[in-house]
Amino acid sequence: MHSMLQLSPIHWKDYELIDSGNFEKLERFGPYILIRPEPQALWDKKLSEREWDKTAHVAFISKSSSSGTWKKFRDMPDSWKITYKNPAGLSMQMRLALTGFKHVGVFPEQAVNWDFIYDEIRNLKTPEPRFLNLFAYTGGASLAARCAGATTYHLDSIKQVVSWARENMELSNLRDIHWVVEDALSFVKREVKRGKKYQGIILDPPAYGHGPSGESWKLEDNLNEMMKNVAQLLDEKEHLLILNAYSLGLSSLVTENMLHQIYPKKSVSLQTGELYLPASEGGKLPLGTFGRSIKSLDK
Repeated sequence: MHSMLQLSPIHWKDYELIDSGNFEKLERFGPYILIRPEPQALWDKKLSEREWDKTAHVAFISKSSSSGTWKKFRDMPDSWKITYKNPAGLSMQMRLALTGFKHVGVFPEQAVNWDFIYDEIRNLKTPEPRFLNLFAYTGGASLAARCAGATTYHLDSIKQVVSWARENMELSNLRDIHWVVEDALSFVKREVKRGKKYQGIILDPPAYGHGPSGESWKLEDNLNEMMKNVAQLLDEKEHLLILNAYSLGLSSLVTENMLHQIYPKKSVSLQTGELYLPASEGGKLPLGTFGRSIKSLDK
């Protein structure tokens, strides 16, 4: 079974996309309102520039394509905490910060994947299921998996980011996540050789990146190889798999084809489509494509 979807988080009290347009977005994280660049916001803003400036606490000023500085309009800390809860019982807390790379420590559109992970891991029949989070950043998906009871492996190539994820684990009153600072493709290949299996895997690869030893990652060049190896790590009896792709111009058909390559004849539930955030002032901000699958014991 295969379905095409548009997915957006709907119950997050500590986050709100207020408006977007003219290559920017106006967002509320907890009590603070931020202006950040957004390359996909090609349209006009609904609110006036004056309303944006009057509302915002801080704005990110780009110095290059990957870095910049923050300009504060109103008092706010450089670091603060927000909470994520859903009706099913998932509850976690994360520290946010004004980084030099326009990110603040969370990608809000990923909340739909946190819900999916939490729900599907609790539906697994395998006792103590193993979950692998690749390109894991500050660990929202890792927290969701651990909260659901999975033995969780969190991998990122940047040591400071893994430390940030560990802090989020402690803030969320969780423990015993396994931390891995390594190149994702190298790790996956080694796990295949070891014969390891996982009941859940999520990967959210960047368009470009580097491993801790200088390994090069380019989405278009390496994704196919990565997915072939990931497929070998999935438990044949039951598993869930999520592939995110935030790369400008990358069609959801790419993720669909990747999944069909993994499951040419197997009976699984497949979903592909777009992640987006609805703005309070109207409109939908697209934030990447996704593909996900569920293989259950009763299929």
